[in-house]
Amino acid sequence: MNSQNYALLDLSSKVEYALLALLELANHHEKKVPLTMSEITSKQPIPERYLEQILTNLRRAGVVQSQRGSKGGFVLVREPWQITVLEIVTLVEGERKEKEHSEAPTLERRLVYEIWDQANVASMDVLGRYTLQDLCQEREARLQQSPMYYI
Repeated sequence: MNSQNYALLDLSSKVEYALLALLELANHHEKKVPLTMSEITSKQPIPERYLEQILTNLRRAGVVQSQRGSKGGFVLVREPWQITVLEIVTLVEGERKEKEHSEAPTLERRLVYEIWDQANVASMDVLGRYTLQDLCQEREARLQQSPMYYI
C-alpha cells in the first residue's frame, strides 16, 4: 500500500465547504464588505443549500455575522489570523469522542490505540497551527507563481 494514496484523516464535505466559504470571507475581511451566499458560491463550488446551513452554524458559533438589507451578507467576526483550521473542524464536526471499547484491551490493542492517539494529537497540532490568514497568504503566493497565458 502506498502511504501517499491513503488518507488517515478524511476531509468531510462540510469542513471543506466551511473552509472554502471562510477563505472567501477572509479575503474580503479588510474591506469590511459583506459577501452574499451567491457571491461565495460564484467563486467556490459549494451548493447554496449546504452553504446556508454551514453559515448558520458558524454564525451561531460566533465566527461569522450576518447583515441584513440590500448591502447585506456575511462577514467574519474576528480577524482571519485568530481563526484556526482546528477551530473550524471542531465547530463543523463537533468534538472528537473517545471510542469506547467493549472488551478488555489486550496489550496489542493498547499499542494500536496508543499509536492512533498519537496520530490524532499530531493532526490536531497541525490543524491548530494554521489560520485562515495562513491559507489566504498561501493562496496568494501560489496565484502569483502560476504562469499567465496570453492569447
